[in-house]
Amino acid sequence: MHSRFTDAFATLPAALQTALEPLLSRDDFPAMLTAAQVTDVRAQTGLDDDALAFALLPLAAACSITPISHFHVGAVARGVSGNLYFGANMEFSGTSMQQTVHAEQSAVTHAWLRGEAKLASITVNYTPCGHCRQFMNELNSGTALNIHLPNRDVATLGDYLPYSFGPKDLDIATLLMDKVDHGYTLAETDDLSLQALQACNQSHAPYSQSHSGIALETQSGKIFAGRYAENAAFNPSLPPLQGALILLNLSGEDCLKIRRAVLIEHPQPLVSQGDATRSTLVALGCKELNCITL
Repeated sequence: MHSRFTDAFATLPAALQTALEPLLSRDDFPAMLTAAQVTDVRAQTGLDDDALAFALLPLAAACSITPISHFHVGAVARGVSGNLYFGANMEFSGTSMQQTVHAEQSAVTHAWLRGEAKLASITVNYTPCGHCRQFMNELNSGTALNIHLPNRDVATLGDYLPYSFGPKDLDIATLLMDKVDHGYTLAETDDLSLQALQACNQSHAPYSQSHSGIALETQSGKIFAGRYAENAAFNPSLPPLQGALILLNLSGEDCLKIRRAVLIEHPQPLVSQGDATRSTLVALGCKELNCITL
């Protein structure tokens, strides 16, 4: 079991510990439960879907990186597939506050990068801030997305974001988590560049058309790719680097052990990720970034 889970695991009910221990003990535990695993854990514990998501929040929060706030937030996203995806807030010393990731953003992006088609609900241990409410409003789930909070009745995103402004107000039909392929090609054939290209082709940038994707290689040799997730309100947009860091962190890797990175962008982008990506990677100890313009 990854050491970050030890304390949180000890607080779980005995039946849940028994059900989860074989999953958490895997070296490659991906901070998610498949629909089949959810069914098995529910059968062993007697928990329903909502109760299980709440019970998993301490494990999700244990994935947080908080050198600035020391405030741990966990989130669990439930996909329409039945899969459950962990999310946790992430902060990076030596960078601007704009580089941080909120737990809800983490869970949503985690599900998106794992191939989930749509979300049914988000369970979180603290009320979503306005930034996260606006970020989630970009989803193809829309304002019907269910939000679960401790000691509160279930409410929809629409309840938390009345009079919302979103993609439909700008006549955007392709929403976050819809399947897309922008059709870019690349001469490079190395795996890192190809994974960055795939991420770029699946990125969500309907407002600027500044599609971008990144791939990070860690010192262990594993590769994690992230896609740009643009937002109708612009500021809640999530850069591709943050998407890759979410997947890297939730997979149990160390954000301070990135060996090299490839960033791929649309030619002459209205929104460029290069400078912010480079400065954040330098703060994380990675100086090898190859920026490719298609």
